[in-house]
Amino acid sequence: MSKIACIPAILSLALSACAVGPPPQLTPVGDVIPAGVSLEGRWKLRDGAAEAERRIRRAEYRSAGGRSGADGPSVYVFLRTGDRLKITQTPYALFVSFDRSVVEEYRFREHRLVSVGPIEADRASGWMNGKYVIQTLDNEGALLEETYAPEAGGDVLARTISVVYDDEEILSLRQVYDRID
Repeated sequence: MSKIACIPAILSLALSACAVGPPPQLTPVGDVIPAGVSLEGRWKLRDGAAEAERRIRRAEYRSAGGRSGADGPSVYVFLRTGDRLKITQTPYALFVSFDRSVVEEYRFREHRLVSVGPIEADRASGWMNGKYVIQTLDNEGALLEETYAPEAGGDVLARTISVVYDDEEILSLRQVYDRID
Protein backbone atom coordinates (compact mmCIF):
# COMPACT_ATOMS: atom_id res chain seq x y z
CA MET A 1 0.00 0.00 0.00
CA SER A 2 1.39 3.39 -0.95
CA LYS A 3 1.96 6.17 1.55
CA ILE A 4 -0.70 8.30 -0.12
CA ALA A 5 -3.29 5.50 0.13
CA CYS A 6 -2.62 5.25 3.90
CA ILE A 7 -3.40 8.93 4.57
CA PRO A 8 -7.24 8.58 4.42
CA ALA A 9 -7.13 5.56 6.73
CA ILE A 10 -4.91 7.41 9.24
CA LEU A 11 -7.10 10.53 9.11
CA SER A 12 -10.25 8.44 9.61
CA LEU A 13 -8.71 6.69 12.62
CA ALA A 14 -7.54 10.00 14.12
CA LEU A 15 -10.94 11.65 13.64
CA SER A 16 -12.83 8.72 15.14
CA ALA A 17 -10.58 8.86 18.21
CA CYS A 18 -11.45 12.54 18.64
CA ALA A 19 -15.21 12.10 18.09
CA VAL A 20 -15.93 11.23 21.69
CA GLY A 21 -18.76 13.73 22.09
CA PRO A 22 -19.43 16.13 24.91
CA PRO A 23 -18.97 14.91 28.46
CA PRO A 24 -22.20 14.10 30.28
CA GLN A 25 -23.62 16.89 32.43
CA LEU A 26 -26.12 17.13 35.23
CA THR A 27 -29.15 19.36 35.35
CA PRO A 28 -30.69 20.84 38.50
CA VAL A 29 -32.99 18.41 40.29
CA GLY A 30 -35.92 18.76 42.56
CA ASP A 31 -38.17 21.37 43.92
CA VAL A 32 -38.91 23.13 47.18
CA ILE A 33 -38.86 21.29 50.51
CA PRO A 34 -41.93 19.06 50.67
CA ALA A 35 -44.37 20.20 53.35
CA GLY A 36 -43.65 18.56 56.69
CA VAL A 37 -40.44 16.82 55.58
CA SER A 38 -37.42 17.35 57.79
CA LEU A 39 -34.15 15.44 57.89
CA GLU A 40 -32.88 17.54 60.80
CA GLY A 41 -31.56 15.67 63.80
CA ARG A 42 -28.83 13.43 65.07
CA TRP A 43 -28.68 9.95 63.67
CA LYS A 44 -26.83 6.72 64.48
CA LEU A 45 -26.14 3.98 61.96
CA ARG A 46 -27.87 0.74 62.94
CA ASP A 47 -25.11 -1.57 61.78
CA GLY A 48 -22.80 -2.42 58.93
CA ALA A 49 -20.35 0.51 58.95
CA ALA A 50 -17.31 -1.71 58.39
CA GLU A 51 -19.12 -3.72 55.69
CA ALA A 52 -20.18 -0.50 53.95
CA GLU A 53 -16.58 0.73 53.88
CA ARG A 54 -15.43 -2.62 52.44
CA ARG A 55 -18.09 -2.48 49.73
CA ILE A 56 -17.16 1.09 48.81
CA ARG A 57 -13.43 0.24 48.57
CA ARG A 58 -14.22 -2.92 46.56
CA ALA A 59 -16.33 -0.88 44.11
CA GLU A 60 -13.57 1.72 43.82
CA TYR A 61 -10.99 -0.99 43.08
CA ARG A 62 -13.30 -2.68 40.55
CA SER A 63 -14.07 0.53 38.68
CA ALA A 64 -10.33 1.26 38.44
CA GLY A 65 -9.94 -1.94 36.44
CA GLY A 66 -8.81 -4.03 39.40
CA ARG A 67 -5.61 -2.08 39.92
CA SER A 68 -4.82 -0.32 43.18
CA GLY A 69 -3.86 3.30 42.64
CA ALA A 70 -4.86 3.07 38.98
CA ASP A 71 -6.60 5.88 37.20
CA GLY A 72 -10.32 5.46 37.26
CA PRO A 73 -13.34 7.40 38.40
CA SER A 74 -12.59 10.10 40.95
CA VAL A 75 -16.18 10.31 42.19
CA TYR A 76 -15.29 8.30 45.31
CA VAL A 77 -13.42 11.24 46.83
CA PHE A 78 -16.80 12.98 47.17
CA LEU A 79 -18.37 10.08 49.09
CA ARG A 80 -18.56 10.54 52.86
CA THR A 81 -19.76 7.98 55.37
CA GLY A 82 -20.10 7.87 59.13
CA ASP A 83 -21.62 6.00 62.06
CA ARG A 84 -23.20 9.21 63.31
CA LEU A 85 -24.77 12.00 61.32
CA LYS A 86 -25.92 15.40 62.42
CA ILE A 87 -28.17 17.09 59.89
CA THR A 88 -29.11 20.73 60.09
CA GLN A 89 -31.86 21.81 57.72
CA THR A 90 -32.49 25.45 56.85
CA PRO A 91 -35.01 26.82 54.33
CA TYR A 92 -32.20 26.80 51.74
CA ALA A 93 -29.75 24.01 52.52
CA LEU A 94 -28.80 20.82 54.34
CA PHE A 95 -25.63 20.58 56.41
CA VAL A 96 -24.57 17.00 57.07
CA SER A 97 -21.86 16.31 59.63
CA PHE A 98 -20.29 12.85 59.39
CA ASP A 99 -18.89 11.61 62.73
CA ARG A 100 -18.47 15.22 63.89
CA SER A 101 -15.53 15.76 61.55
CA VAL A 102 -16.59 16.43 57.97
CA VAL A 103 -19.48 18.77 57.21
CA GLU A 104 -21.02 18.81 53.74
CA GLU A 105 -23.30 21.61 52.56
CA TYR A 106 -26.00 20.86 50.01
CA ARG A 107 -27.98 23.86 48.77
CA PHE A 108 -31.49 23.13 47.59
CA ARG A 109 -31.72 22.97 43.81
CA GLU A 110 -28.02 23.58 43.47
CA HIS A 111 -25.98 22.95 40.35
CA ARG A 112 -22.32 23.75 40.78
CA LEU A 113 -18.75 22.63 40.43
CA VAL A 114 -17.36 20.99 43.58
CA SER A 115 -13.76 20.10 44.31
CA VAL A 116 -11.56 18.16 46.67
CA GLY A 117 -8.03 19.39 46.07
CA PRO A 118 -7.40 19.24 42.32
CA ILE A 119 -10.32 16.87 41.67
CA GLU A 120 -13.47 18.54 40.37
CA ALA A 121 -16.95 17.25 39.65
CA ASP A 122 -20.36 18.53 38.63
CA ARG A 123 -22.98 18.44 41.42
CA ALA A 124 -26.74 18.85 41.39
CA SER A 125 -29.07 18.32 44.32
CA GLY A 126 -32.62 18.92 45.43
CA TRP A 127 -35.83 17.46 46.77
CA MET A 128 -37.58 14.76 44.72
CA ASN A 129 -40.53 12.66 45.89
CA GLY A 130 -39.93 13.39 49.59
CA LYS A 131 -36.21 12.49 49.39
CA TYR A 132 -33.15 14.68 49.18
CA VAL A 133 -31.13 13.65 46.10
CA ILE A 134 -27.45 14.51 45.55
CA GLN A 135 -25.84 13.68 42.20
CA THR A 136 -22.09 14.06 41.64
CA LEU A 137 -20.63 13.44 38.18
CA ASP A 138 -16.87 13.26 37.65
CA ASN A 139 -14.95 13.94 34.44
CA GLU A 140 -14.77 10.20 33.68
CA GLY A 141 -18.57 10.02 33.53
CA ALA A 142 -18.97 8.17 36.85
CA LEU A 143 -22.15 9.19 38.67
CA LEU A 144 -22.43 9.08 42.45
CA GLU A 145 -26.04 9.41 43.62
CA GLU A 146 -27.04 9.68 47.26
CA THR A 147 -30.51 10.02 48.72
CA TYR A 148 -31.71 10.81 52.23
CA ALA A 149 -35.31 9.99 53.14
CA PRO A 150 -37.22 9.97 56.41
CA GLU A 151 -39.05 6.76 57.31
CA ALA A 152 -41.13 5.46 60.21
CA GLY A 153 -42.70 8.83 60.91
CA GLY A 154 -39.31 10.57 60.95
CA ASP A 155 -37.63 8.30 63.52
CA VAL A 156 -35.56 6.54 60.84
CA LEU A 157 -33.36 7.99 58.12
CA ALA A 158 -32.66 5.87 55.02
CA ARG A 159 -29.59 6.73 52.99
CA THR A 160 -28.95 5.12 49.63
CA ILE A 161 -25.68 5.34 47.73
CA SER A 162 -25.01 4.23 44.17
CA VAL A 163 -22.17 4.62 41.72
CA VAL A 164 -22.75 4.06 38.01
CA TYR A 165 -19.76 3.92 35.68
CA ASP A 166 -19.63 2.83 32.03
CA ASP A 167 -23.38 2.08 32.19
CA GLU A 168 -22.82 -0.41 35.02
CA GLU A 169 -23.90 -0.02 38.62
CA ILE A 170 -20.63 -0.48 40.49
CA LEU A 171 -22.02 0.21 43.96
CA SER A 172 -25.48 -0.02 45.50
CA LEU A 173 -25.72 0.51 49.23
CA ARG A 174 -28.51 1.27 51.71
CA GLN A 175 -27.77 2.55 55.21
CA VAL A 176 -30.38 2.91 57.96
CA TYR A 177 -29.96 5.45 60.75
CA ASP A 178 -32.04 5.79 63.93
CA ARG A 179 -32.81 9.15 65.49
CA ILE A 180 -30.86 9.68 68.72
CA ASP A 181 -32.18 13.08 69.87
